[in-house]
Amino acid sequence: MSTSKDILRDRLARYRAINIRVIGRKSGRRISIPVWFVLEGEKLHLLPVAGSESQWYKNVRKNPSIGIDARGAEAELRAVPVTGANAVKSVVERFREKYGAGDVKKYYSGFDAAVLVRLSE
Repeated sequence: MSTSKDILRDRLARYRAINIRVIGRKSGRRISIPVWFVLEGEKLHLLPVAGSESQWYKNVRKNPSIGIDARGAEAELRAVPVTGANAVKSVVERFREKYGAGDVKKYYSGFDAAVLVRLSE
């Protein structure tokens, strides 16, 4: 019998985009945003499009609670901001491998921050 985490992992392995839900740092409301991601074992890597200037990234820094929705498979997890240059560069490389360097260059403008979400606490 599969658990909701197993279903989530299965969908993360198959899809190119998910929705994340963060809590607005000013409004206190839940905000849903479609994002690209890279799954690596129990780690979900997120790359804010405008780096540390991305609104959802600023929200996560204030409140690390993050909702993940992969087409109906959902989980409430904890987001950990990543700002070390080498760690962020490593995430950018994974995004280039998955989505192609051209698309990463086209859609992403900030490469100074990433977010790590562990699927198992």
